[in-house]
Amino acid sequence: MSQQINLFNPVFLKQKKIFTARPMAEALGAIVVGTLLMTWYASHHVDVLAQRAATSKLQLADRERRLQQASAQFAPRQHSATLAADLAQAEVELASLQRVAQFLQQGTLGNSAGYAEYFRALARQNVTGLWLTGVTIAGAEIGIQGRALQPALIPQYIGRLKSEHVMQGKTFASLDIARPDAALESAAGTVALGAAAAPYVQFSLQTTGVPAK
Repeated sequence: MSQQINLFNPVFLKQKKIFTARPMAEALGAIVVGTLLMTWYASHHVDVLAQRAATSKLQLADRERRLQQASAQFAPRQHSATLAADLAQAEVELASLQRVAQFLQQGTLGNSAGYAEYFRALARQNVTGLWLTGVTIAGAEIGIQGRALQPALIPQYIGRLKSEHVMQGKTFASLDIARPDAALESAAGTVALGAAAAPYVQFSLQTTGVPAK
């Protein structure tokens, strides 16, 4: 009979050293370096945030200052009694002008288009040796006073004046022609000795409805 004896003892095997001094030192150094890097990054990030916070604080203070200035500059003004009275007066005058404009549009005064066209016509139809001394306009009627070096110039002037559009349909109801000395003789009954006739005649031309001057 045979018997086997196991002489293997694990205690006599060469043990593997996992944690030696050098690897542990290297690992500790890596941890320290990582910690320092993380600390530096956190500190830098905090500094950046602090700068942004300071900038925002300055901007906020500047906006508050400008807001206070704008509030002081555009503060609500007190109600002015004088301004209210002026406004009420202006409204009254506006209402009056509107009533006048309505009155003119109704044609109650005869001519609501104005008299500028009459004066343009008189300015266009000028005759050499004849000049005007007065113009009377009442509604749609017109009176003309003037002087001429020759009486024959007056009918020529009337014919040219009738060609104007604004004078169409108007009838000259009266025409008075006289020399200044002749008018004086008619009023006084006599003529002063040595009085000479004026070198021009006076005339007055009237349409219907305008009293002669």
